[in-house]
Amino acid sequence: MNNNNNQTTLLHRFLHWESSTPDTIYLTQPLADGSVQEYSWREVGDQARRMAAHLRSLDLPGKSSIGLFAKNTAHWIIADLAIWMAGHVSVPLYTTANADTVRYVLEHAEVRLLFVGRLEGEAAGWDAVCASIPDSLPLIDLPMSSCGEGTSWQHIIATTEPLQSVHLPAPEELATIIYTSGSTGDPKGVMHSFAAMYAAPAVTGCMYANGQGTSSSDRLLSYLPLAHTAERAVVEAVSLFSGCRVFFSLGLETFSEDLRRARPTIFLSMPRLWTKFYQGINERIDPATQAAVFANPVEGKLMKAQILSALGLDQVHTGLSGSAPLPVKVMEWYRQLGLELLEGYGMSENFGTSHFSLPGQVRVGYVGAVIPGVECRIGADNEILVKSPAQMLGYYKLPELTAQSYTEDGLFRTGDRGELDEQGRLRITGRVKELFKTAKGKYVAPVPIEAKLGNHPRVEASCVTGVGLAQPLALLNVSAETRAALASAEGRDKVATELEVFLAEVNAQFEAHEQLACLVVVREPWTIGNALLTPTLKIRRSQIEERYHNQIEGWGGSRCTVVFE
Repeated sequence: MNNNNNQTTLLHRFLHWESSTPDTIYLTQPLADGSVQEYSWREVGDQARRMAAHLRSLDLPGKSSIGLFAKNTAHWIIADLAIWMAGHVSVPLYTTANADTVRYVLEHAEVRLLFVGRLEGEAAGWDAVCASIPDSLPLIDLPMSSCGEGTSWQHIIATTEPLQSVHLPAPEELATIIYTSGSTGDPKGVMHSFAAMYAAPAVTGCMYANGQGTSSSDRLLSYLPLAHTAERAVVEAVSLFSGCRVFFSLGLETFSEDLRRARPTIFLSMPRLWTKFYQGINERIDPATQAAVFANPVEGKLMKAQILSALGLDQVHTGLSGSAPLPVKVMEWYRQLGLELLEGYGMSENFGTSHFSLPGQVRVGYVGAVIPGVECRIGADNEILVKSPAQMLGYYKLPELTAQSYTEDGLFRTGDRGELDEQGRLRITGRVKELFKTAKGKYVAPVPIEAKLGNHPRVEASCVTGVGLAQPLALLNVSAETRAALASAEGRDKVATELEVFLAEVNAQFEAHEQLACLVVVREPWTIGNALLTPTLKIRRSQIEERYHNQIEGWGGSRCTVVFE
């Protein structure tokens, strides 16, 4: 672990690496032609300083909101640094956001300038939202931009001298406004100080490399949205804090190649991708064959190493997962390979710095104990209350909501329900407002049931519902392979049989009033585009329930255990 961490913000840390290791490669960007562009700390600093000088020349008010609307690239991080160097505040936008959300964030945050980079669908993605962007808003096109209507980043860099005297922020200054993905209502602007963004990597060292922490020799692959707290905390903040090297991915088509190029030592992913890796290997090597080979100490060690190498995960010392529970068999498979996946829990409001499982202390179904410096207790309605060193300054322009979100002694009301075991490890049991009552007057918590449903390889997401029904039921968003199988009668019968058996297994684990009347396989996939998933792939419960509202009662009373919409 690098011990020279006396600087107080991530910008100070960047300046340290820029001066002490100027020629070390910091960012590696793949290009469309298959080549890569590498940027040293010196080169990142030079471009950031030139862009900061340009921002200064615009005479914007101090601490102006500057938008970042782009997929992850090296220049996303360089632009963020430039915004800070110029004394302004960065406001990331999800590239999956629709026109209404883009308009709302730009207006609400009073964005004075917008950096535009690669978007979902490239040029089509820009065409879908450009009408929501005011004509008067200055645009700067990052390299590989989908827009083409702003001033070119390259032109600005080529014609502007680097800013020598950059803004050195105080820890308590506002650094960024992160808009939540908005599972309900308009997104809220979470304000984070430089102190919070620095505290996150400073206190989470216990999570990495069996407690040894992060170092400048670590490698990271950035592919989850940098507009989201998790990627910002684990990739941007950690890399600036410890001087790690960051590789980027161009997208799904090149992801495997990008991953093998990076050979990351720290890898953060969501359960869906960890599961796809697992399923992909099982398609190539039958699970029975794996089990037989693993039983042989010599051959088993070789095969495990080959599997991890094929995935590009052979150098990973810390595998992280979040946002939803990992299927148990997936977690056990990786553990067999020698990679113990660590689940955690955090929120935008505490910059993801709350709870995390530690190696050798993993308990299935739990997200770990508090990270050092974090305080947690269970309040009324079993609500999880947390105080974190990386706690937000508040919600932008919402002082009343900010005040309501804290207890009198300063703990944040997460809205999540949970319980602690004897070692202080936390289990999430649902949302305080997600409990619903069946016709029998019994309360049902949907999240634990949905976690069990997520263990089936055909299920990508589920929504347990049933207000006023005799028994709850579950709506299932199934995999593309399963949808293809449903096209034939034989395939549909096979899927129905599998799900019937699975439903019996799930119901056996719950009390009578929680047992599901049926599983409903919905016709249309839930996606970010149809607003049924958030940008971080969590279900939008209220929107899903509204969409199927008129059919739920009929499905619940159909007496069929598996229903195809």
